[in-house]
Amino acid sequence: MNMKWSSTLRYFTLLLMVSFFLILSCSRVPITGRRQINLLPSSQMLSMSFQQYSEFLKTNKVSTNAEQTALVKKVGQNIQHAVEKYFASKGMSGELKGYNWEFNLVDNNEANAWCMPGGKVVFYTGILPITKDEVGMAVVMGHEVAHAVAEHGNERMSQGLLTELGGVALSVALKDKPQQTQALWLTAYGLGSQVGVLLPYSRLHESEADKLGLIFMAMAGYNPQEAVAFWQRMASMKGGQAVPEFLSTHPSDATRIAQIKKWLPEAMTYYKR
Repeated sequence: MNMKWSSTLRYFTLLLMVSFFLILSCSRVPITGRRQINLLPSSQMLSMSFQQYSEFLKTNKVSTNAEQTALVKKVGQNIQHAVEKYFASKGMSGELKGYNWEFNLVDNNEANAWCMPGGKVVFYTGILPITKDEVGMAVVMGHEVAHAVAEHGNERMSQGLLTELGGVALSVALKDKPQQTQALWLTAYGLGSQVGVLLPYSRLHESEADKLGLIFMAMAGYNPQEAVAFWQRMASMKGGQAVPEFLSTHPSDATRIAQIKKWLPEAMTYYKR
């Protein structure tokens, strides 16, 4: 066998092995059924999440407003129970194994909220004037929890491991390239900034979280039709300063609201007053 043929054979063997590995790593997003690549074991994602969440709470001021904090926890628990009910109905409760739900309100003027793997949620006080009430809070809570249960963070980190670190295992990346791995984690959870190949996926994730969030809030007893008013308020808060959609990690306000209106009939089938 000549060297050229041997090299070609090794290349195709490697290609087949990688393709087989990616096929085995495929999963489907709940409700939407979209296929995704998740290369990282759930146990590792949860471990990293819990550590980062704990560090965040140590270095940021948790709100002392008892009424607002209680509402965040109430809405969070309602959405949690809706998610658990949905997964149980589909025989998928095992996918929530290891979750350790937690809902906290942090004093920060930024209009933001997020959820890490394992149900670790933070609301910033700056978003409360936009949520206005319990239903508005449920819109945001459903959306952020949807990111976690759809494993968007795992998918984004998997994409990063493939495109930026050559597909190395997470354990190797953490050991040999800790700074790059940390950057991937920050990007996966929207805490970093990057203009490049991953942005279209992020817009996809945002739209997917909108759809799942509508269904989760409906199952929790909140009217999903109120999501339109919330996102209209969010759009008005920007004061016309939104960046072009192709440079944004989020859909444009007009796109988002139009999509939500399209999904409402399906979401309403889960809503019981």
